Amino acid sequence: MLIGSFLKNKKEDYQRFIIQMNNKLVQKERNKIHRILLLLPHCLQVNECDIRLTYNIYNCKSCGRCKISKLIQIADENHINLFVATGGSLARRIISEVKPEAVIAVACENDLSSGIADTYPLPILGIPNKRPFGPCLNTSVDLEKVKEAIEFFSHHDE
Repeated sequence: MLIGSFLKNKKEDYQRFIIQMNNKLVQKERNKIHRILLLLPHCLQVNECDIRLTYNIYNCKSCGRCKISKLIQIADENHINLFVATGGSLARRIISEVKPEAVIAVACENDLSSGIADTYPLPILGIPNKRPFGPCLNTSVDLEKVKEAIEFFSHHDE
């Protein structure tokens, strides 16, 4: 991350590399995890929505304009904790309060790389969000990658 800070135009590439390297290291572990936290950024919620999900994601009205309702369904089907964070400080507080054995985190490369570093040695699988409208606005996530991360943590032999 230090190297990336010196090369501003390559910083996101370095952050992406850090996330990929972290994910590979986490995936070398073969322990079954029982308490998984799925942590989402608030920018997955469509910005025109009247409901603030950072207080309670289950307030979602499932209108279908964003992927939040599908993520709720995935979390419920897999019996995992699900929270939305507005930034790194809230994300760290949620992790501290929930005390998961592992985290699946969706966020931009900047937040993921710093969050992984801040919560070491907690196993975190990072999934960078998609930003078709730029940073922090109506972002998206590949639901298949979320399902694969859940499958990895929850279905390994002990």
